[in-house]
Amino acid sequence: MSVIYKICTASEWHEAERSGAYRGSAVDRKDGFIHFSTAEQAAETASKWFAGQHDLVLVAIDGDALGARLKWEPSRGGALFPHLYGELLLQAVLRVDPLPLDTAGRHIFPQAMA
Repeated sequence: MSVIYKICTASEWHEAERSGAYRGSAVDRKDGFIHFSTAEQAAETASKWFAGQHDLVLVAIDGDALGARLKWEPSRGGALFPHLYGELLLQAVLRVDPLPLDTAGRHIFPQAMA
């Protein structure tokens, strides 16, 4: 199983739970796909796009369950990032963890990341 991650606000995630699918952040919708990161990319994603933000969650997803709608495309420095073209159905979600800040303002990632 290929595990990928989405960082989003808790309120965005609660809306996804209410509706049965995550349709992406405002940036995702503007870009036409949902941005994800691998375990190795998640901390840099958090520091680059979510620096100092409270009330975030880290959503772990079974990338294999997304099928052909998941594309690996070059982004930062040419690294391949997972992008989902379409909504994220909650059946593919493995877990949702809070993403709190430490005293220096850096996000604290769960020990259980793949």
